[in-house]
Amino acid sequence: MTKRAENRTLAILATDGFEQVELTSPKEAIENAGGTCKIVSPNDQRIQGNKHREHGDWFDVDVKLDEAMAEDFDALLIPGGLFNPDALRRDSRALAFASAFFEQKKPVFAICHGPQVLISAGLVNGRKMTGFSAIQQDLKNAGAVVTDEPVVVDEGLVTSRNPDDLGQFNAKIVEEICEGKHAAQRESVTA
Repeated sequence: MTKRAENRTLAILATDGFEQVELTSPKEAIENAGGTCKIVSPNDQRIQGNKHREHGDWFDVDVKLDEAMAEDFDALLIPGGLFNPDALRRDSRALAFASAFFEQKKPVFAICHGPQVLISAGLVNGRKMTGFSAIQQDLKNAGAVVTDEPVVVDEGLVTSRNPDDLGQFNAKIVEEICEGKHAAQRESVTA
């Protein structure tokens, strides 16, 4: 079996309260395709997932956000959940880290409430996107062109609505990380 994502590394930007399956399922898809995943977090050592409203498992942090550089990764994933994006969108380091992937024309993946981080970083204006139903109006208000589809792909920006869409989302993550950079991705930073 060909390892399509071999030599590709995905940064997963998360903190406590991420929707666990929105981290573990894409991570598994990348690793099954031969790639590597690194959890990047403002937390020092571990973060705790959520399984809907219940506390989930603990995960080791691979790279502290203060030490993370987009140059060291091929793509970025921002899982959802209620608490994870809410904390990250108020952290200037997380916003700068996400923006750097756009500046470097690298693929960015966000699911559920994850696109809220991109709203706060000013990266959604004019972009085709989706997200959890409760944030779709927020995306529209920030200038995104929103459709209620399982997965929306726009020049290296891949967004999805919820865990029910993970099969399609994961397939696009693997495809996009293998494709590499997208010139139009940078336009979000300069818009």
